Amino acid sequence: MNPSVVIGFLGTQLDAGRGRGRWEKWRPTVSLGRFEDFLPERIELLVDMRRSTALAQQVKADLLEVAPQTEVILHDFFVPDPWDFEQMYTRLFDFVRTYPFDPDNEDYLVHITTGTHVAQICLFLLSEARFIPGQLLQTSPPRKQNADSPGSYSLINLDLARYDLIAQRFARASEESAQVLKGGIATRNADFNRMIEQIERVAVRSKAPILLMGPTGAGKSMLARNLFQLKQSKHELKGRFVEVNCATLRGDGAGSALFGHVRGAFTGAQSERAGLLKSADQGLLFLDEVGELGADEQAMLLRAVEDKRFPPLGGDKEVSSDFQLLAGTNRDLTKAVAQGQFREDLYARLNLWTFHLPSLRERREDIEPNLDFELERYARNHGERVSYSLEARRRYLEFATGPQASWPGNFRDLGASITRMATLAEHGRITVDVVDEEIGRLHRSWGESVRESSPSIAAAAKLLGADWSDVDRFDQIQLAQVIEICRSCKSLSDAGRTLFQASRARKQSSNDADRLRKYLARFGLDFERIRAEG
Repeated sequence: MNPSVVIGFLGTQLDAGRGRGRWEKWRPTVSLGRFEDFLPERIELLVDMRRSTALAQQVKADLLEVAPQTEVILHDFFVPDPWDFEQMYTRLFDFVRTYPFDPDNEDYLVHITTGTHVAQICLFLLSEARFIPGQLLQTSPPRKQNADSPGSYSLINLDLARYDLIAQRFARASEESAQVLKGGIATRNADFNRMIEQIERVAVRSKAPILLMGPTGAGKSMLARNLFQLKQSKHELKGRFVEVNCATLRGDGAGSALFGHVRGAFTGAQSERAGLLKSADQGLLFLDEVGELGADEQAMLLRAVEDKRFPPLGGDKEVSSDFQLLAGTNRDLTKAVAQGQFREDLYARLNLWTFHLPSLRERREDIEPNLDFELERYARNHGERVSYSLEARRRYLEFATGPQASWPGNFRDLGASITRMATLAEHGRITVDVVDEEIGRLHRSWGESVRESSPSIAAAAKLLGADWSDVDRFDQIQLAQVIEICRSCKSLSDAGRTLFQASRARKQSSNDADRLRKYLARFGLDFERIRAEG
């Protein structure tokens, strides 16, 4: 075992004593040299030499008498007000930063029995933060005053993972925090749950900006509100939750809305305006769609994040606002930076903690718990509890989790879908008929969104008309590409050779034109019609 080194304060009251009678009194620092099963090699004693030099020399001499092999080193440790936390912590911090710790060859013990309560708290904090690489040492007097007994001592290891009950409580608290972030939804997707665990750790340990990336409707706004609720429950935020959709900010109004303005800053500015950043002071500011901010607003936001100060529009006097920033975007900010559409320095500031929220298609196992969550929310909002029949629930989940469900609006689409069915349910019961009607509605809606997103798919959808919604998404994408190639070729044979070129090279295709004709016939199409309606 390594030799032990004790660091502690001289107890101006507890360690005091004069004459032979001092040996009848329990003195915590002197007791360190009297334990049979523990003897430190060195004691580093912090002393206010302006007030306690004589006492320190007496204690040192007494330790030499009871433990001659223990070296006692006195450190002149003056603090103007020992009960002032800032003064005491600063002085101790400076001491430990310059102390030559050698944890590989020495074991350090921090004696927290002596010193003011403020000093004891500061020693604990410095040890817990590992500025002092050691354990806490607590000494106690004997139960009955006895000159022959040094009392007792105990070691406190600050590695909380070593204490089962504490570790279990921490694990439960962390799980409860994660449930807050998930809005009470029993999510099943392993990757999403791991991400939530990371966000929970970051949320309670850091005040740095957090960037949430993901498609529209993936739950960024809900997660932001839940994160605020979590931090507020832990008393980390005193202010408000302020949410801003940056896509709605345009022109001169953007800077005014965010940073405020002084009277007369621009035409129509009849009075002062505080601005949303100021409203978020001591709270959480969620800038959704942050990638839509203009260049001027980006520059001002960077300054506000770094300095916590910014000038309102038209003003010379800066205002302060100490907020935590949470930003959301469905854009690729790395690409936006490369294209000169987003400031690189602002992105670097936001990119310390970046989390990518997956789409609903990537979390299909979470559709069922979200279905239950949305029904509960409907009951709270409308005062009516609605449920599915067994067959209706099975039918809807089979569709919602299957490949034909694209969910382009992600959880926003899912929530709207469940709300529609709950509203149309008779006597609080969602039936198979209601589910089938909703599935048809979603097919039609998604068909429109798909046609808008791709010219080739739009052309294919136009050719098939009402039959388009009956085609699986997989076949829709494939068919759209086939139709596009057909329209670019002069003949059915030319189109077949283009589509089946790899098969021809391996001599696996003997009649490309016939193969293409049969494929098109599956959808009621032929080459001539495709060319004619192109």
